[in-house]
Amino acid sequence: MAGTNRSKYKIDRRLGVNLWGRAKSPFNKRNYAPGQHGKDRKKPSDYCIQLHAKQKLKGYYGKITEKQFRNTFKEAVRRKGDTSENLIGLLESRLDAIVYRMKLSLTIFGARQLVNHGHIKVNGKKVDIPSYRAKPGDVVELNADMKDNVNVMTALASSEREVPDYFEIENNGLKGTYLRVPKLSDVPYPVTMEPNLVIEFYSR
Repeated sequence: MAGTNRSKYKIDRRLGVNLWGRAKSPFNKRNYAPGQHGKDRKKPSDYCIQLHAKQKLKGYYGKITEKQFRNTFKEAVRRKGDTSENLIGLLESRLDAIVYRMKLSLTIFGARQLVNHGHIKVNGKKVDIPSYRAKPGDVVELNADMKDNVNVMTALASSEREVPDYFEIENNGLKGTYLRVPKLSDVPYPVTMEPNLVIEFYSR
């Protein structure tokens, strides 16, 4: 995981934000882009602002490929209602995002790993696909053989984040019900997300 940690910290500095709100982020000490010209930022173009918004939202959810993210955007457009809200709802309904929101992992990358390794059940059945889309009413839980895992216990005890109110948590945090698809204003992002700019980016 050391390589992953270095990669995500590079994302923080490249995007110029503490993307996950973590105390260990190097952005807290060096809040400028890496490289010798990192402090000399020029006024960004409209395209650059839109691209930055896309990279920030996409990066927050971990190792989502550009193809996956674009397909999620297309699904958000296809659905009725506000496309920005649809996009956020689809991203928050991913199983790895739900595991992260339930505080079963300190990072979205660790949450993805828990899912990939088959440690997560949805409605009593193992699901090992991070992009699996949960529905309101779905019950997500950690396998019993992982309940004493040090990383899981550390994540649950962490004060960096709280479980949002669109989950109902039980069994000491190891099990939760996804109550509803959240709106943008419900999601506890540590930085400002602008899905409207993401829509403008893909609509160019």
